[in-house]
Amino acid sequence: MTGGLANPLAARDHARAMAGTVVDAMPKVPPVADDLPEGVAADDLLWEETIAAGGYATRRLARGARLRLVDLEGDACASLMIFNAEMPTERLNVADTVKVQWNAYLGEGKLLLSDMGRVLMSIIEDGAETHDTFCGTSNAATNEAKYGEGRNSGAYPNGRDRLLLGAAKHGLQRRDVHPCVNLFKGTRIEQDGTITPLVGPYEAGRTVILRAEMDVIVVLANCPHVLDPREDWTVTPLRATAWRGAVTHEECRIRNATPEGLRAFLNVEDYLRR
Repeated sequence: MTGGLANPLAARDHARAMAGTVVDAMPKVPPVADDLPEGVAADDLLWEETIAAGGYATRRLARGARLRLVDLEGDACASLMIFNAEMPTERLNVADTVKVQWNAYLGEGKLLLSDMGRVLMSIIEDGAETHDTFCGTSNAATNEAKYGEGRNSGAYPNGRDRLLLGAAKHGLQRRDVHPCVNLFKGTRIEQDGTITPLVGPYEAGRTVILRAEMDVIVVLANCPHVLDPREDWTVTPLRATAWRGAVTHEECRIRNATPEGLRAFLNVEDYLRR
């Protein structure tokens, strides 16, 4: 410390003087939102946070909870990991999510599956339709090569290390940072196998809503897509809102859409029957 803040008492007074300061990118405690869907009571709100460019966030959500993600300015990239909150060794398996559903392109009605054949979350609304299950996220080396800097503490933080910070809040370690999906930034596989990035920027306000089908831990990082072709490190804020909701019922269209999906839901129900 330098100057007056080298004095612990002065540092304390300075810190306390910041009480009540509000910035755009921070969680609201208690959570408050004025645009909850019809029928959702204010008391059901669990989480309201704006994740800055280069930021990360994490939350434990109960089965039935809804998570709404909003690309506020059209250039967010939500790298998402999911864990079984009760047993975090079970986590999102992107390969199984793709192959079990015979589809690599996420959208409304698609499931995010675990490595135990269970559905962790389902996509119940999708106003973006540009998502990526192929590329994972950036790391310190990729950012160093492209932007000249990639450290967590640097000017151009990378997605993997941001996800690590979120996972660490739940006692998880680097080995637990598994392949993620990227929401709001897409890819397309061409006939010759080339990966074409679909990174925008897009119209502001695009929204995705996910439903927790188990008690889950979600970890989000908001860093540029690893294949973003732009020379500048470019990403904009991401909003996360979560609220309590009903558990998926047996007649749910998403639950019964395919034999594979139904089995994933049945596997969840069998697991919870213990």
